[in-house]
Amino acid sequence: MREVTLVIATQNRDKGREIMPHLSGVPVQLRGLWEWEEAPDVEETGDTLAANAILKAESAMHHTGRWAFADDTGLEVDALEGAPGVFSARYAGPGATYASNRVHLLKEMEAVPPAQRTARFRTVIALARPGFPTETMEGAVDGTITETERGTQGFGYDAVFEYPPEGKTFAEMSLPEKNEISHRGRALVALRARLEALLASARAKS
Repeated sequence: MREVTLVIATQNRDKGREIMPHLSGVPVQLRGLWEWEEAPDVEETGDTLAANAILKAESAMHHTGRWAFADDTGLEVDALEGAPGVFSARYAGPGATYASNRVHLLKEMEAVPPAQRTARFRTVIALARPGFPTETMEGAVDGTITETERGTQGFGYDAVFEYPPEGKTFAEMSLPEKNEISHRGRALVALRARLEALLASARAKS
């Protein structure tokens, strides 16, 4: 069986660094879409996390001709009726940055008391393979929104999302600590299991 190349369908190297340890030991050649400078940007027009993940994974698959996977992640805040959700990456508006999104979220939450600051991170991963239907898998983790930013690790909303069992924000955790319990980590466990099953089946047929 020829070695499979698996493309991480993102130009976000922070996300790529977080993902790679989860797939260590899986017999694939793991590459980031950032290695293809001419890869098109994908407009995330889907109205769900799954739809956006599928758009990105299939675009990368068609561009590279390889297996590809993409994730879309949303922060769902109960007091904001599930916002920012699918709009998490651009919650502060066009040109939003990690920092501006966090500032905007904390401002929206200023009047919300501690007991009502519950939230969850949810990640949907889409795996696209030439000639096969695209598959999805999901991971989620519950937490609370802090009143101020805490920690310097991670990215995105990590500094304002506390995981109650540890009493830490994701930004106060090391990458291995975060990977053990994070939404993306849980979705990647499901992806890893699916990849191992697909590769084992392919080896058995070869």
